[in-house]
Amino acid sequence: MQTIGLIGGITPQSTILYYQILNDLAEKHSGTSHSAKCIISSVDFGEIKALQHDGRWDILNDIMSEAGKNLEKAGASLILITANTMHLTIDAVRKSVSVPVIHIAEATSEKIIAKNLKKVALLGTKYTMEMDFYKDVLTSFGIDFVIPNAEERQEINRVIYEELPKGELKESSRAAYVTIIERLKNEEGAEGVILGCTEIPLLIKQKDVSIPVFDTTKIHATKAMDLALS
Repeated sequence: MQTIGLIGGITPQSTILYYQILNDLAEKHSGTSHSAKCIISSVDFGEIKALQHDGRWDILNDIMSEAGKNLEKAGASLILITANTMHLTIDAVRKSVSVPVIHIAEATSEKIIAKNLKKVALLGTKYTMEMDFYKDVLTSFGIDFVIPNAEERQEINRVIYEELPKGELKESSRAAYVTIIERLKNEEGAEGVILGCTEIPLLIKQKDVSIPVFDTTKIHATKAMDLALS
């Protein structure tokens, strides 16, 4: 098994999910008592959040690139950025290291294509829903997408930044997400939904909605483990 490097802390809750998924996969592959070979470079979410708010993606590029270089120096054979939004910095990270950096949207797109879906809903932070970095990947795979309306986007983003990083899983927020997803299905023709924030799987499960759910955290971690074992 190769060593997987995680740029974590964005947020700690999702980093915990990645670590749990990777270890579950390692045990499933290698047997009881086996675990994943991982290195985590954890950044300060408070700093990241403030820089996102200020639009300082130049500084964020530097922070993420440094984290990537530290992981490679520590022995990582491949790297994951453990947040959908922070894939805005993936080009900078890729330029700073010589090991593969797996794109979460590319891994997710492969799963959507495998299910023969043509149109999906995209949920995530306001950056993921409103900027092009994620949508461009979907488009490159020939996948059509819809995003929530402005009011829905505000609520989705609020829950992501105010509740999920603290591990708060409120039934009212779950119900709001489900209502939005079902509307996108019934009114916009979404055949599936991308949980395009690595904390959303804490709140929304497949059993909660009537269309296929694409858990980007699990998809991303599974792609990494497949490569680490290949």
